[in-house]
Amino acid sequence: MALIDFKVLPGIDKQDTASGAENRWVDCDNTRFRYGLPEKVGGWSSLVTDTIVGVARRQFAFVDLDGNRYIAIGTDKFLLIYFEGQLYDITPLKATLSSCTIATTNNSAVCSITKSNHSLSAGDIVLLDNVTLPSSTGYQNSDFEDKLFQVTSVTSTSVFTITQSSNATATVSTGGSLEVKPYEQVGPAEQSYGYGWGIDTWGNGAWGEAASASDVSLEPGLWSLSNFGQVLIATIANGKTFTWDAGNASRLTVRASTSTSGFSTSANPTATRITLVSPTTRHLIHLGTETIIGDTTSQDDMFIRFSDQEDINDYTPTAINSAGTQRLQDGTKIMGSLKAKETILVWTDNALYTMKFIGSPFTFGFEQVGTNCGLIGKNAAVEIDGAAFWMSPNGFFMFDGTVKSLPCSVEDYVYDQADTTKGQQICAGINNLFTEVVWYYPSTSSDYNDQYVVFNYGEPMKGGVWYIGTEARTSWIDASVYPKPSATKFNDSASGTFPVIVGQSGLGQTTLFEHEVGTDQVNPNGSTTTVTSFIKSFDFDLQAKQKDAQGKSSGPTVAGEVFLAMRRFVPDFKDLQGNAKVTLAVKRYPQQSETTTALSPFTITASTDKKDTRARGRFVNIKIENTDVSESWRFGTLRIDIQPDGRR
Repeated sequence: MALIDFKVLPGIDKQDTASGAENRWVDCDNTRFRYGLPEKVGGWSSLVTDTIVGVARRQFAFVDLDGNRYIAIGTDKFLLIYFEGQLYDITPLKATLSSCTIATTNNSAVCSITKSNHSLSAGDIVLLDNVTLPSSTGYQNSDFEDKLFQVTSVTSTSVFTITQSSNATATVSTGGSLEVKPYEQVGPAEQSYGYGWGIDTWGNGAWGEAASASDVSLEPGLWSLSNFGQVLIATIANGKTFTWDAGNASRLTVRASTSTSGFSTSANPTATRITLVSPTTRHLIHLGTETIIGDTTSQDDMFIRFSDQEDINDYTPTAINSAGTQRLQDGTKIMGSLKAKETILVWTDNALYTMKFIGSPFTFGFEQVGTNCGLIGKNAAVEIDGAAFWMSPNGFFMFDGTVKSLPCSVEDYVYDQADTTKGQQICAGINNLFTEVVWYYPSTSSDYNDQYVVFNYGEPMKGGVWYIGTEARTSWIDASVYPKPSATKFNDSASGTFPVIVGQSGLGQTTLFEHEVGTDQVNPNGSTTTVTSFIKSFDFDLQAKQKDAQGKSSGPTVAGEVFLAMRRFVPDFKDLQGNAKVTLAVKRYPQQSETTTALSPFTITASTDKKDTRARGRFVNIKIENTDVSESWRFGTLRIDIQPDGRR
């Protein structure tokens, strides 16, 4: 028979069955669509030789007045700055605990520090300073001086423990003297729901203790990051707001604080869900904040407070300034906010509002533009060219002046496996070069993000082009200040190397990657990990492809009634670097498990003309993949020689 073109529409269809999704691809990983054709995604390379301690959930890129470029990175433990190939710790500190004493136990690395009413929790990070040890411990002052430790346990309101990297050589009752500088608490590494044993990861008490409802933190540690000119504004979710001045000559050795010279936030609310700076009027806006500034018990998750114009530390409304407040009505808490074209978008857990500058006397006007379209998590929305895209607890939406539900050909697949109780861990990102919006999310079988779904808004196809994958990230920013996108990948079973924490345990490791670089993963140590990819077609039958010389359908009209035989195929790759593999799998019935054909997989190179096959069945699917380093591909069309092979 003549060769038949095997053409498939762009995007993945998981709403139908593998045989019902006619002319569609049904599965993929590390594959994208560009101009209608599937291709392997670009590789990624570590930006630094260090890995970050903890899980990063927010990045923000900005420049100072001298053109220096920065990326601020917020984790569950730290606030870091990436600056031209290096990481710097600018995490704000709490009040210093002075006049502390320390005790050791022979042959144990656990050291007890005594300080009345220390208010520390297991897992906190502390910096030790001005250390004078009691004699005969086997340690030197330098083993503790100016070093970070993780609080291992809290044995009382007056005693907590840390773990050294080696054992003490004697038991020494509490003595000596030192200062403890606690890092500001951010929050848990993962989002937890429910009360009981083993979830006290941030509140008072030791690891693994049963937690009461009063000290359970359900949401993970999150940051809001924005800029006021060259000044970074960083807010801990449900906590304080800090600033860091990139114009300071000693900026890389100075921490973010509430008392930054010229940019103090000492009069800001002390418990706020989200902050951002309005793009044109330069008001600092607190969303889900205190009705009485400085009283954390007055925090109202639907209350908005904004500063005077150009003054990020003045929140008292007067007749001669533009500070003010507003409370939203539809929902129970504000979930997220974005700067968009000529407006600010504010999501609650049920609705979408616009916030526009209207001038005196109200400063900002608020309009509800959607309901039953709430945001699933703080970082689950993005904006590009005046259009916003977001993930809600029950579907995908966009706003371009009107709220619209996005038809999604993988919606059931995503929501059936996504752990929507961990919505605050979901991370959305834009990859504008490829017109992609991506959401990274945790599945029900994972504590952290392990899956992704992409909407390609630039592909001209009714209903949009959607695809999926498993190479998950916890934060993402598009190319802007830096020429490539950057993202963070978390490994909860490894330990980060920056900042250096003596005796760290269970904090996990984040790697900062630059994306769309090469074909594979380049690790912090310079080694390479293969990035594999694949795409798989629907199960097609003879009637879907068999045509006569005039291009009209021929043969029986009952799909799947006749066995088919595929004798050969001619591959057509738009681009092929290295090898690609083509696998054929056949079925007798749609619900039957597929069987890989005897000669599969077929290795395809740039010089491959054709491949002879032995494929026989009622249904067949085609899988294209790469499995080795330095391989990349962009598929075109497959031409197949297929004919009837008997009726059963």
